[in-house]
Amino acid sequence: MKTVRFGIIGCGLMGREFASAAARWLHLTEMDVRPEIVAVCNRTSKKMGWFTENCPSVTQATTDYREVLANPKVDAVYVAVPHNLHKEIYVAAIEAGKHLMGEKPFGIDLPANAAINAVIAGRPEVFVRCASQFPFFPGVQRIGRMIDAGTFGRIIEVNCGFLHSSDIDPRKPVNWKRKIETNGEYGSMGDLGMHVLHVPFRAGWYPRDVRAVLTSVITERPDGAGGMTACETWDNATLLCAVPAREPKGDRVAPTFGPYEFPMTVRTHRIAPGEKNSWYLEILGTRASARWSSKHGNTLQVLNFTGGEQAWQMIDMGHEMTHPSISAGIFDAGTSDVILQMWASFLHEMEHGQPVARFAGCVTPEEAAASHRLFTAALHSQEDRAVVQLAGV
Repeated sequence: MKTVRFGIIGCGLMGREFASAAARWLHLTEMDVRPEIVAVCNRTSKKMGWFTENCPSVTQATTDYREVLANPKVDAVYVAVPHNLHKEIYVAAIEAGKHLMGEKPFGIDLPANAAINAVIAGRPEVFVRCASQFPFFPGVQRIGRMIDAGTFGRIIEVNCGFLHSSDIDPRKPVNWKRKIETNGEYGSMGDLGMHVLHVPFRAGWYPRDVRAVLTSVITERPDGAGGMTACETWDNATLLCAVPAREPKGDRVAPTFGPYEFPMTVRTHRIAPGEKNSWYLEILGTRASARWSSKHGNTLQVLNFTGGEQAWQMIDMGHEMTHPSISAGIFDAGTSDVILQMWASFLHEMEHGQPVARFAGCVTPEEAAASHRLFTAALHSQEDRAVVQLAGV
């Protein structure tokens, strides 16, 4: 089995999740490539101790990411740092010839993202993807296969979102995600939006225009030093998009065969009462419809319409994974399982040049760029209280 040696830059939650996934690699039964974490980097040394204690393969621990990129024993890096550092570190990693898995939104804003993509274009030998584990739940993979098969017929409507309540407590101290300097103006869109858009973009559903309603629910928080400070970024975002599509063959429900539009709602809410960390996806079509939410992650709802009575079917998905594992098919899947699947998909595509299936691929730089165009248009929409057209659609 081939080994890809990784450096982790940013030793927070998702860096630890990757280390845990790497330690579980024997759980996957058909992989011919595996990760090995050999270097870690963090701005402070405190968080690196967990890695050096639990990952015996780590031989380098540093507070300077440049030292990781200069290490000839590092083949690839996973970078999970605040958004304002994306451009600097992603560009440096690509220029150093290191394969890259970077966290969303892949640059603090549209110009930063464009600068990253310009460097990617000049280094085609470097494999670059953006992290998003959402599509690797079995229910979402099944929806992806339904899209590939044309099961839905003509799309009527798509609704997708990421809702959680991590910021519902006004006593929670401010952090970097509340500051424009470190998080960027996108607010919850930059933090959550790529997860939501991964499947629609992979399906080719790119918005033509957007009307956005962005809200600041809690405008100040404790500063950690006994005072209060302003929260500068948007807590919740609700986007209504018009998406161009083509009528599928064999479903002549319109007077003429050809292009049409359908509405797509995109919600990224950090303050969603009753939610902990829920992704959801709903596709309504003329032949079939499907609903899935991580709140009930093992259940996929499907409605097939062939005339007559309409009825939703509840399907228990079990462990129907893209990359087979030792878990029995009747076992439920959880977040740690889909993070493992995401990393397996990253390494499989890096090694073999293509994903196992269309919806089993990690977010591409082009898809990340499309999210920036949408989020930037959403900011303009909020400012002008208007529908904003997206360029290039």
